[in-house]
Amino acid sequence: MAASRVPSRARERREGRGPSTVRVRVPATSANLGPAFDCAGLALGLHDVVEFSTPENGLEVAVTGEGFDSLPSNEDHLVVRAFRAACTELGWSPSGLRVVATNGIAQGRGMGSSAAAVVAGVLGAWALCPDLDGIDGDAVLRLTTELEGHPDNVAPCLLGGATLSWLTPAGARAVRLEVAEEIAPVVFVPTATLSTHVARALLPDVVPHADAAFNAGRSALLVHALTGDPALLLEATEDRLHQRQRGAAMPESLELIDRIREAGHAAVVSGAGPSVLVLARRAAVPEVTEFTPAGWQALRLEVDPIGARVLLDQPL
Repeated sequence: MAASRVPSRARERREGRGPSTVRVRVPATSANLGPAFDCAGLALGLHDVVEFSTPENGLEVAVTGEGFDSLPSNEDHLVVRAFRAACTELGWSPSGLRVVATNGIAQGRGMGSSAAAVVAGVLGAWALCPDLDGIDGDAVLRLTTELEGHPDNVAPCLLGGATLSWLTPAGARAVRLEVAEEIAPVVFVPTATLSTHVARALLPDVVPHADAAFNAGRSALLVHALTGDPALLLEATEDRLHQRQRGAAMPESLELIDRIREAGHAAVVSGAGPSVLVLARRAAVPEVTEFTPAGWQALRLEVDPIGARVLLDQPL
């Protein structure tokens, strides 16, 4: 991932003209995309917007939208924890912190809400730190991956589009793919939640070589299908490593996936679930949404091509 920069602010801050408030907009994401477990993700056109400021003292956290009645309003809030971790990384200790979050991403549904919170917190600290000229995208990817545990959601959240991510001894790396215009994501969101920890605990420690080889081939095909040949998405999203293995925790999701795939559409578990992502052909979106189960919500979304954005409170 090449380092990304925002406009220089160090001189403006020294002269009293730098921003005292920043807003960070972060997209929902869907990881795995079928076979590419823990290494592929997609940014979606659904967002949280988090505003940061540094008052003279204290901590204030306000949340509206998704999670307003369940998320903590103290140091345990994930955005705050990520902000503090970034401050430690940067050697900066603001005297106070105010966080105002407007959340559009459903919590605990496999849509990257925790990755979005981590990315927002880290970028908020980086953007407000008075001693920096810009944001180092490579350092942000490394830190957000350390905080999140894996890069498959934080990479598309940061870069937009579809991403491939991997780990090296020096930290996480990622590349962005341009998604074919014909692809229009549809996400089916249930009322039930499922924690990533519970979902991962259902996975076996050892898999057959044939299944590993199958997924390696499908993951390679997925790159081609996403970027140039959407007609191959149904085959490219076949998986043998993780979806069926976690079916006991989300039987309704697997049943929905089976029905949609039998009709010829590329349906997969979104991240750890229980939401279901369909990489639909644009003309087929009305047909796909007819599969919406009772009590579920069907979200017709676009691919977010940009990823996380830092919005300053005044022009520079």
